[in-house]
Amino acid sequence: MSGGKILKIGAVVAVILASVAARNLEAQTAPARGFDQAPSAAVNQSAASLAVTDPTLAKLSDLGWLEGRWRGEWGPRMAEQVWFSPKAGAMEGMFRVIEGDKTLVIEYFTLVQKPDGIALYIRHFTPTLAAWEKSDATVLNLATTDGKKFEFQNAVNGMPKVSSLTKVDADTYVAHSEIVPETGEPQIVEISYKRQPAAGAGTSGGSGARPKKP
Repeated sequence: MSGGKILKIGAVVAVILASVAARNLEAQTAPARGFDQAPSAAVNQSAASLAVTDPTLAKLSDLGWLEGRWRGEWGPRMAEQVWFSPKAGAMEGMFRVIEGDKTLVIEYFTLVQKPDGIALYIRHFTPTLAAWEKSDATVLNLATTDGKKFEFQNAVNGMPKVSSLTKVDADTYVAHSEIVPETGEPQIVEISYKRQPAAGAGTSGGSGARPKKP
């Protein structure tokens, strides 16, 4: 996107960072530049090559790989994300960004199965659950997918206008968001996320140990 800023950040949720950038949270961002490393082939696909699968035929189970815990860093900030498994026509999640001893933002989001495809709903809150958005949740509809990259587009309300989730492997995915303000330069946020082990995984003994049968 000409004139846009490209931020290469090491592992956080793209949607929330896009919204954080839109609200001008106090953070340093790098000037517009190319990526330090060439993006993976999955990330570098054009929109034309993505339109392999009819998005209206996509199912929430196609995004089931998101289930679990994800973590990354955004400069001095730490981000944590949790996705639940798809059930009853929806897949819910939450996210928070922490800097030092301060929570900057909390986000709740849902992927909802609809007759004409999948929609992504986003709302942001302060730690006291005061809503950022003064109107309805931001809604992005699944526009293109090839089974690995899922691109959502928002032609109506809020930011971001475009968000995509690209599965790189079982433990890595890349999120890409585009912020197109009414005034000022557009921005591109592209972030890589790493899967975290389930809480208590890899531990033995203690209160988490399974009791022996008598």
